[in-house]
Amino acid sequence: MLATINDLIWNPMAYFALLVGLWFTTLTRGIQFRRIPQMLKEITAQPAEDGGVRPLQALMLSLSSRIGVGNIAGVATAIYAGGPGAMFWMVVVALLGSASAYAEVVLAQTFKKRINGEDRGGAPFYVELGLKLRWLAVIIAVCYLVCYGFLTTGVQANTITTSMDNAFSIPAWVTAIVLTSMMGITIFGGTNRIMKVAQVMVPVMAAAYVLALLVLLGMNSDQIFPSISLVLGSAFGTDQIFGGLAGAAIAWGVRRATFSNVAGVGEGTFAAAAASNSHPSKQGLIQSFSIFIDTVVVCQATGIMILITNSYNVTDGSRLLVEHLPNVDAGVGYTQEAINSGLPGFGPAFVALGIFFFAFTSMVAYYYIAETNLIFIMGRSDGVARLLLRIGALGITVFGCVGSGDVMWALGDISFGLLGWINMLVILSMSRLVRKITKDYDEQLKQGLDPVFDPRRVGIENARWWEDFNARRNATPDATAAKA
Repeated sequence: MLATINDLIWNPMAYFALLVGLWFTTLTRGIQFRRIPQMLKEITAQPAEDGGVRPLQALMLSLSSRIGVGNIAGVATAIYAGGPGAMFWMVVVALLGSASAYAEVVLAQTFKKRINGEDRGGAPFYVELGLKLRWLAVIIAVCYLVCYGFLTTGVQANTITTSMDNAFSIPAWVTAIVLTSMMGITIFGGTNRIMKVAQVMVPVMAAAYVLALLVLLGMNSDQIFPSISLVLGSAFGTDQIFGGLAGAAIAWGVRRATFSNVAGVGEGTFAAAAASNSHPSKQGLIQSFSIFIDTVVVCQATGIMILITNSYNVTDGSRLLVEHLPNVDAGVGYTQEAINSGLPGFGPAFVALGIFFFAFTSMVAYYYIAETNLIFIMGRSDGVARLLLRIGALGITVFGCVGSGDVMWALGDISFGLLGWINMLVILSMSRLVRKITKDYDEQLKQGLDPVFDPRRVGIENARWWEDFNARRNATPDATAAKA
């Protein structure tokens, strides 16, 4: 029953997400392509205010939630059901979806708030302030709180436990103790510690993954161009074996890319809103780049490793068209076998450790999302409520390690999918604001200025954080001297 509901929600949403990405690519005149120099520049920029969250820290926190188990297992599943051509369509979806990520983050930055000295924002905030629908914003916040505070956290803990048991035969109770301790140390350290953990772990994980890819590329260099030809032939229906899977390649490429990078679903809005930038479009561009890293770098690294080592099977739904790995299920096993082919005996351990760190950083990012929504619902940062949330997050971590994850997986996917539908409809309804803000950014760049956002200049109401920001900025000695 839950699986059927899940399919009803997710199957059409994957294609809807593609259309939303195409819409915002057109609306912004392909800002994710034409502003690449500014995108790269802003990643390493200093915060707009002293003590603010650096753009790089916000990027790493959002990547923590985007990069996860799906980057390892999901790509293999796409190749199994859609053929190698699914990889091509994953890239297409990522390039278009990065415009959706830009749009939702621009809105999150525009309508964020400063609560107890910390900048907070995300989907419920722009629903409340941008659409002026407090009741809907609260409902959305409750859904995010339950989904990310409990359901998805338990799922990630369960996945870690399974991978540790399969690779190292580590008992569930041992994993529960270690994982819960790590979570406790991180989340009780507050926002700064959460940001620092993400900033350290995400680059290390990504670098290790790319290094493994480079090793396998070096050992299988003769397979690089044949693999590229295989992907393109499968994608456009010209390959003799996979030609009949062109439609499936599109379907699975779209689905897996959407599931992986969650562009337009609202997940990345919370971390992005915390960043200290002088214009919403700056952080929007940075988050566009996060989609590229997730799908074009990490997902493609997985796919390339699998293809160049022939560590995959492909089905047309009724029979196997290609069987390189007899008796190996689609998913993590393909990636393990790919790494084993170049580094014998190392595959299971590498993948298990990858899952551990990918899933752990996702859990940390999920807690931050849940905490932000709790603060939104209460209207303030309440110490007792945050303590209860932290205890609840640790409790669900233990439960996820020692219990069954099947129901949590299903419920998490359903709630996650519903939030995706709501958020994409919301950002579509706010397209006019996205266009205004983007136009303001472009015009300032054309004038040779470092863009600074003033909501009153573009006729946007309820962007109080930015009104206060400009007041603080104009009150500084440097600003006063410049005016004189």
